[in-house]
Amino acid sequence: MVKADGYGLGAEAAAKALAQAGARVFFAATSAEALAVRAAIGEGPQILVLNGPSESDVAQIGAAKLTPVLNSLPQIELWSARGPAALHIDTGMNRLGVGPEELAAAAVALKEVTLALVMSHLACSADAKHPKNAEQRARFIDAASLFPKAPLSIAATGGSLLGADYHFDLVRIGVGLYGSGSLDADNPRLATAATVDAPILQVRDVEAGETFGYGATFTAPKKMRTATVAIGYADGFLRSLGGRGYGVLAGQKRPILGRVSMDYTILDVTGCAEAQAGAMVEFLGANAHVDDVAHLAGTAAYEVLTTFAGTVRRTGSRA
Repeated sequence: MVKADGYGLGAEAAAKALAQAGARVFFAATSAEALAVRAAIGEGPQILVLNGPSESDVAQIGAAKLTPVLNSLPQIELWSARGPAALHIDTGMNRLGVGPEELAAAAVALKEVTLALVMSHLACSADAKHPKNAEQRARFIDAASLFPKAPLSIAATGGSLLGADYHFDLVRIGVGLYGSGSLDADNPRLATAATVDAPILQVRDVEAGETFGYGATFTAPKKMRTATVAIGYADGFLRSLGGRGYGVLAGQKRPILGRVSMDYTILDVTGCAEAQAGAMVEFLGANAHVDDVAHLAGTAAYEVLTTFAGTVRRTGSRA
């Protein structure tokens, strides 16, 4: 999966790295994303467009030898026999896909189309014990029997962790490539794929009783040393991390004091000799794991990564 600008890391760079590692099937959400990936990795690998074709891009999809995911009977009719396609069957997500009442008509309409994949998507794979996982799998097997020659896929990152019964012919690893286990609890500790750090702008000694940042939401209980760091919600650093999150400096977690503002975040660096103007503080990476940051922010790793997309300056493979 390289949609959402490669989950914020840069789709073209991510696709090139994955292709060099041996990946031969890629997924993007839109035709524009898929065209950029095609330009980056060339004509060899297969690139599927999850949103499927529309009147405005169906010709482009065909010309670039992209594989549309057909989500509805109108999309099936639009694509007709232009080339290979994938079929998305809705098994209970109720978001995209051909519904159970449309399957017979879809099977007839697709008789002249080579199906590169028949897929569905699990709604509750973040919870391994949720009964809907097995329910959707059973529905998928039943529906896919109408397309016996096509390879099958139901599992994204979370589904791949449910076990071999959910792997079928292809697993669509997304956020797992970028460092998150995608589960609601007990996430496997995957290697981080992105680092976000920012420089200290100023170090201050603050007396007890002084307050910090907008709203004066934190009051110093004693004399403290603080660092103002050049990162804020304009950079994609979530405002909800104020008073909860941390930056990592000299191997230690340095708590955020008060609110995260647009361009600045204040840290407690009391007793840290390394806290000097220009020193770099890590906010995402090996020492500030994306799943931990997401938990503190009250959100998912997907949002942490994609919120940084296009806002922080990238340097090489680091963001």
